[in-house]
Amino acid sequence: MKTPPNIKNVRIVDTLIAEIDWSTGETLRIDLSGCTAPPFDILAEPDFFSQMTRDDWGHGLDWPNGLSLGADRIYELCREQAGLPTASEFDRWMQRNRLTLSSAADTLGMTRRMIAHYRTGSRPIPKVVGLACRAIELEHIAH
Repeated sequence: MKTPPNIKNVRIVDTLIAEIDWSTGETLRIDLSGCTAPPFDILAEPDFFSQMTRDDWGHGLDWPNGLSLGADRIYELCREQAGLPTASEFDRWMQRNRLTLSSAADTLGMTRRMIAHYRTGSRPIPKVVGLACRAIELEHIAH
């Protein structure tokens, strides 16, 4: 199975906003203005935020004094903020609808392996798959 996405490059766009190139080929923005609780409240200081770096392996973003955010959580936030489906959202959809990997694969007309990738976040979930999940759930509610 593929590993979760890594950060290939990061650019600061504004205070609390960065643009990230991912190993998935995606370029997504993240707005960290929601990180207001300590210890992340210091990110609102432009001088501190501007010291952001990608860690050596692309597994997260680092700041001085040991402050860091993991790539898995950053990727999830990026996709949420872009209106794209996320692994946790896909997992909750499967749980709400009592779907196994096999039954979700049958429902979506996909392989069990792709469903496993989507559920774990090791592959990005295409927007069309997220829309199909919503449509299937709405259809179940209507009946």
